[in-house]
Amino acid sequence: MCGIAGYLTFEKYFSDEDLHVMTDSISHRGPDAEGFYNDGICGLGHRRLSIIDLSIRANQPMNSANERYVIIYNGEVYNYQEIGARLKENNYGIEFKPKTASDTEIILESFVHYGIDCIQQLNGMFSFAIYDKELNELFLVRDRLGIKPLMYYWDGKNIAFSSELKSLVKLPQINKEINPSSISDFLHLGFIPAPNTIYKNIHKLTPGSYLKVTKEGLSQTRYWSVNKKLTNNIISDKEEALVKLSDLLMSSVQYQLKSDVPFGVFLSGGIDSSLVTAQAVGLSSVKVNSFSIGFEENSHNESEYAKAVANHLGTNHHEFIVSYKDAIKHFDSIFEVYDEPNADSSFIPTMLVSKLARNHVTVTLSGEGGDELFFGYGSHQWARRLSNPWFNIIRPSLAYTLEKFSSRYQRISKLLHTEQSSNLQSHILSQEQYYFTMHEVNEIVKPIFSNPGFLLNLENTEVHSVLAEKTTSHGKSVKVRMLSAMEQQALFDIQYYLPYDLLTKVDRSSMHYSLETRVPYLDHRVVEFAINLSPDLKFRNNVSKYILKQILYKYVPEKLFNRPKQGFAIPLGKWLKKELRYLIDDYLDRDTLTKTGIVNPDQVEKLLKDFFDGKEYLYNRVWLLIVLHKWFKDENIRMS
Repeated sequence: MCGIAGYLTFEKYFSDEDLHVMTDSISHRGPDAEGFYNDGICGLGHRRLSIIDLSIRANQPMNSANERYVIIYNGEVYNYQEIGARLKENNYGIEFKPKTASDTEIILESFVHYGIDCIQQLNGMFSFAIYDKELNELFLVRDRLGIKPLMYYWDGKNIAFSSELKSLVKLPQINKEINPSSISDFLHLGFIPAPNTIYKNIHKLTPGSYLKVTKEGLSQTRYWSVNKKLTNNIISDKEEALVKLSDLLMSSVQYQLKSDVPFGVFLSGGIDSSLVTAQAVGLSSVKVNSFSIGFEENSHNESEYAKAVANHLGTNHHEFIVSYKDAIKHFDSIFEVYDEPNADSSFIPTMLVSKLARNHVTVTLSGEGGDELFFGYGSHQWARRLSNPWFNIIRPSLAYTLEKFSSRYQRISKLLHTEQSSNLQSHILSQEQYYFTMHEVNEIVKPIFSNPGFLLNLENTEVHSVLAEKTTSHGKSVKVRMLSAMEQQALFDIQYYLPYDLLTKVDRSSMHYSLETRVPYLDHRVVEFAINLSPDLKFRNNVSKYILKQILYKYVPEKLFNRPKQGFAIPLGKWLKKELRYLIDDYLDRDTLTKTGIVNPDQVEKLLKDFFDGKEYLYNRVWLLIVLHKWFKDENIRMS
């Protein structure tokens, strides 16, 4: 796990000094070593967090054995030993003798042997750059699910890239013009999805994609997509599914336990993290460290459940109990770490548990992905309800009726107003998170900001329930799989909520403390298997994550999980009326709103009045506006 930065320019647009500035700005991602390569056309910078092969031989940038290619790499490829074994067998009579025990060398030599198609063999989380010194070509690659970040600036001739946005905005050559469509994306979703960032000419590389940059220009190729891994034949036999899924998860955890440094597991006490922990305990030859966080105020404290699971499994458990006052001290960190507006306030407990874990280990496993793959969210339930034709008959009248009741029912009323968004999946996600509907976004922002960028980038198959017929290359028509409403919502989550909110949060929070966090559920083999499971095995008899729970209960008693799902939350609504009220006063005052020039101050004042008058569900809308205006104020940017 590391930080990478670099550029390719045939016009000397960037310099060696720029390379060092970019690389130094992400030193927190790799405190163990730094390295640079520069031939006047390509500059590559690396900050290393040593995990596999701790020797200096494995430092980067690393040259290929034939000296033609050079690599910088962030992440872990877990099956590198198998790939290395194949290289030894298939190297056309040339004996492959690794100089290191690192996965970096294997990736590079695999590229030398197989070309860019080598990425199809990689099992892991990664973003890397490989430069061909002979042809002056640069390849930038990001993993299938978007676990590891990669940003880039492109002006049509010159490219600069980095693991984090902060590297790129430090370059004086880059015009930091705001992307208007990113504003509406943020207010509706709480994050800015690829390919956009908050800046018009800086982009996120889409997960499962690579760029090829030459003197002639830039091309992007999508080498993996969750939609293309959907099959017409789903697995519906429970026993078959239990065996195969259990084996796949076990294989994934076993892969991800590989480390030359101490490791541990984030244990919340929920289904996903408990199963990862249980399998880690069964596979590890040493006692497993587990980490949880809780608040002194019991309403948001799940640590007692984590402790019960840890006691049952016999882990070396570390618990961090903090007060709200302690947590509030970290609020400014959210703006320093993300580099662009992001509204996920659970960033705070994620930061705190990462800080705790780093005192003991360098690698942790986490449970991200379980909810998206196995229908664990309330949004999946709402998608099912809203797909019921009988429910939709009463939906409009029910929506208007609920508006007259308490805050909780008013929030549901907003969700039922499905006509207030041009995309049902994004509408459900936004209302489950208490964010603005697209109708509300258009009401509160000035017209220039009312066009959401993510709608322009939706893949054709992303949200369709039926692709009735498909013509084969032989001219025959075949029926294709019909996706249930829950499957459609889950696919949307996998492609948007997971990479641009949850995985971004985990990456920035953990790497802020130089901690590597791995996600076993997002092994692409597990993902490809899970999306082709029958929905009935994920949601059965009103039980979500049904099949995952059946596997878990073989390790841990079911009684330890008989409680409502809470999540990794903080009482943000209460804080905004008390401890964090100063944020409203500082960033949502009329003068700031007017100077920034994004929203209508009258609309914001009405929103605040409704919030303080008892409409509690508006708290995350208020938070969105605080995050947005604090970011603009801190960056000294005005749109008016």
